[in-house]
Amino acid sequence: MPALAEADGTVAADTSQTIVTAPATPDTQPVPASSPSQVPLIDSTPNDPNATSDTGMVKASYAPPDTADAADATDTPPNTGDLWQRIRNGFALKPLDSPLVATHVDWYAQRPDYLRRTIARSKLYLFHIMQEVQKRGMPAEIALLPIVESAFNPMAYSRSHASGIWQFIPSTGKDFGLKQNNWYDGRRDIVAATNAALDYLDKLHTMFGTWNLALAAYNCGEGCVSRAIAQNEAQGLPTNYLSLNLPAETRHYVPKLMAVKEIISDPGMVGLSLDSIPNQAYFVSVSLHKSIDVKLAAKLADIPIKEFESLNPAYTKPVVRSDSAQPILLPVDRAAAFSDNLKNYDRPLVSWQLYPAKKGERAVAIAKKFGVTVAWLKQHNEFKLTRKGRLAASYPLMLPLRNKVDTALLTAPTKSAAASRTTRKVKVKRGETLAALARHHGVSVAEIKRWNHLRGEHLLAGSHLIVAEADSVAHHGKTSAHHTKTRHYTVKHGDSLSDIAKKFDVSVKDIQHWNSIKHHTAIKPGTRLVLN
Repeated sequence: MPALAEADGTVAADTSQTIVTAPATPDTQPVPASSPSQVPLIDSTPNDPNATSDTGMVKASYAPPDTADAADATDTPPNTGDLWQRIRNGFALKPLDSPLVATHVDWYAQRPDYLRRTIARSKLYLFHIMQEVQKRGMPAEIALLPIVESAFNPMAYSRSHASGIWQFIPSTGKDFGLKQNNWYDGRRDIVAATNAALDYLDKLHTMFGTWNLALAAYNCGEGCVSRAIAQNEAQGLPTNYLSLNLPAETRHYVPKLMAVKEIISDPGMVGLSLDSIPNQAYFVSVSLHKSIDVKLAAKLADIPIKEFESLNPAYTKPVVRSDSAQPILLPVDRAAAFSDNLKNYDRPLVSWQLYPAKKGERAVAIAKKFGVTVAWLKQHNEFKLTRKGRLAASYPLMLPLRNKVDTALLTAPTKSAAASRTTRKVKVKRGETLAALARHHGVSVAEIKRWNHLRGEHLLAGSHLIVAEADSVAHHGKTSAHHTKTRHYTVKHGDSLSDIAKKFDVSVKDIQHWNSIKHHTAIKPGTRLVLN
C-alpha cells in the first residue's frame, strides 16, 4: 500500500522531513532498454463535480492503435511475442536472502485458484503497466507489484481505505494527482493510478537508493523507513532492507514480491500453467465530449458490462461524465465499433442525475418526486434513515432523469415476482463472477448457487448456469437463502482482513459487515469469521 501511512493505517506526519541514508548497495541487475512510448490525447475539460450531466450526443475522440491517440500504441520489443517472457527478460532485482521468500511461494502454491483468478484479472492491465515500467527504466518486477497489493482487483479496498490495483489511500492519491469525487475515484483509474504509483516508486528509489527500501517505503511510508534507518545508523548497524526493524507486514512485503517473481519465472514449481499473453496493447483510450450511461457505453462497444467496468473502475456511478477530463478505456478491437455506433445513436445517452438530498428529507417524498420507490432508492444508493424515515445526513443520490427511468427497475423484486420467472440459462464468460451474474439478472448469489447446485464461488468459463428458475422450483425454494451453507474461516497468526478477503475473493467491507467488525479493529488469531 503506498501509504504515507504507517502499518496501522494512520497517515505519517513527517513525510516532508530530510531523510538521511547510508550509501546503498545496488539491488538490481541492468534493466533492458525499453521501447519508446506514446502518450494518449484526452479531452482536457475542467473537472467540476457539481456540474450537471449533459444528455446530448457524445463525441468520441478515437484513433486506431497506430496513432498517438491510443493509450498503449507503442512498438513492442522484437525479442518476444509473449508478454510473460518479456517480463522475465526484464527481471533485474537480485535474489533476496530470506526464508520468507520460500514461505510465500508455498502460500501461493497452496492457493492455485486464487492465483489463477489473479492472473486472469492481470491480463487486461499487464501490457500497459509493463510499458510504463520499462519507459521509466525500472525492473520488471515492479509490474507484478499489483499481485501483492490487490491481486489485480481494481475494486480492492483495504481497512485503511486504500483502493485500486495499486492501493492508494486518499491522501497519497491526492498528493500524486489522483482526483476523487462523487463520480470518479482516480485511485481506481488504471492509467492514472499506474502513472501515480510508478512516479511515487521512482521518487522513493531516488530517496532511499535501493528498490528494496523503495518498496518497503511504498508499503509502510517514507517516515517509517527513514526512522528505521536512523535507528540502525545510531547503533552502527547495516541499513539495508533485511537489517532494518520494520513492521511485520513490511518485512513480508518484498519477500512476497520475490515469491511472485519466482513463480512467474518457473510456474511449474507451484503446478501453474501460464497461458501466453500477447505482447500488445489490450486497450486504447477514447475521449468523451458528452456524458453517457455506463451500460450504454458497454452496449455501443459490444462488450460485457463487467469488462467495461474492469477497464473503467474509476467511475463510481452508473454515468461516465465528460467533464471528468478522463477518457474511457476500451479493448483495441472494439474502439472503432464504439465510435461508429455512437455516431449513429440518435437517442438520449444519459438516464441518471445526481440529486443533492439534504439531511431531514423524507425518503418517501424523494422517491415520489422522481417516480421511484423507497426500495429502489435503497437498491441504487447508500444512505441511513432515522426511525421516522428521514435522511440521517445529506447524501448525493443517484436518481433517474424524469421520464427516462427503466420501469423494470422501479420496484425491487417481490416473492411473487421471483416465483413467476421462467427458467433461463446463460453461458459463463471468462472472468464473470457469481456476484456480477446475480446483479445483472436481478437475483441473489444464493439463488444461483442453489439452482445450479454450486458449493463454491468459482465459475468455469463456457459452462451454462440457470439464472432464473421456473415457478414450481421457485415456490419450492422460498427459504433457500436460509439453507445456503455458511462459509467460515478461523483467523491464523499473521492474517489480515485484506489477506483473507483476497483468499476468498470477497471484499474487506463485506467481511467487516458480516462479522460486525469496525474500521481499524484488529482481528485476533482464533477468531471465527463468517464469509458469506
